[in-house]
Amino acid sequence: MASVSQSAGEHSVDLTIDRINEAVRRLLGSAAGLADEQVREPSLLPGWTRGHVLTHVARNADSLSNLLTWAQTGVPTPQYASRDERDAAIEAGADRPAAVLLADLTDSAERFVARARELPPDAWTVQVQGLRGAAHPAWFTLHRRLTEVEIHHVDLTAGYRPADWPAWFVQDMLYQVAGGLAGQPEAPAALLTDADTGRQFLLRPEVTSELVITGPGHALLAWLTGRGGGAELSPDPAGPLPEVPPY
Repeated sequence: MASVSQSAGEHSVDLTIDRINEAVRRLLGSAAGLADEQVREPSLLPGWTRGHVLTHVARNADSLSNLLTWAQTGVPTPQYASRDERDAAIEAGADRPAAVLLADLTDSAERFVARARELPPDAWTVQVQGLRGAAHPAWFTLHRRLTEVEIHHVDLTAGYRPADWPAWFVQDMLYQVAGGLAGQPEAPAALLTDADTGRQFLLRPEVTSELVITGPGHALLAWLTGRGGGAELSPDPAGPLPEVPPY
């Protein structure tokens, strides 16, 4: 289900924080190579520039820190005051110079990790809730942060591609994303086969379908999350790939 195990043990938390730091380091390396004019160019996300993406990842760190505060204090602390407040903050920060965007990205990432390091062990099992979705234990906040950094690094269109995702990230995310789609009536009925590992994922198990889609794990994940067109995937029977609901 997630990059963090179902247990909120010390090892799982420390491992995921280390992975977050590695993912942030890679993202900062890409962001550091962008000039002022480049951060104002389009990203992979419709209507968003690279500056929007970088600002969103920074504000995401601060917002998830709010959930960690909730876990430690027991006082409900919203991730964002509202969806409108979230969107306004991203819009307000998107046009800043590249150096300012980079500093904000760096500082917010450090604040989040420092906050996570402060949490006592029993706080990781406290239930918190983000702006959308169901309530979850605080340890899942680490997974959410890791996912934001890795997915939006691809959205930055600055040289980091789905093929660059770590293998462990692809494996964990395929399990989560495919599992989430399995319960959606808008999802296609198909059997996905990860050619890298041999693992298979059944979408819409309640629907009988002969469609099998095979390809590298990163290509399957990119297709399922709208970060790739599926050129590396092979459907059987042959034909165009079905549409998947927005990630």
